Amino acid sequence: MALQLGALRDALVEAGVSEANAKAASEEVAGYENRLTRLTTMVQAMIAIGMLLLASQGTIWLELGKLSSKIDQIGIKIDQIGARR
Repeated sequence: MALQLGALRDALVEAGVSEANAKAASEEVAGYENRLTRLTTMVQAMIAIGMLLLASQGTIWLELGKLSSKIDQIGIKIDQIGARR
């Protein structure tokens, strides 16, 4: 038996729609609801992955900044040693 939205089926039957048509309509709507739920889950996962990638990129830029600073310090020391000679 396919997934149905019972409240929708009952409302359609109460509104005068045949039991078969009400069942078919509620199954179809339930299918769309299921797809939307899966799509929402996938979008949430993609957002989480994107946020993780951005955080990783920020960490990389921070470490590159530290590395650049250390390279500059080494260059200054080399210049100081060269000036002494």
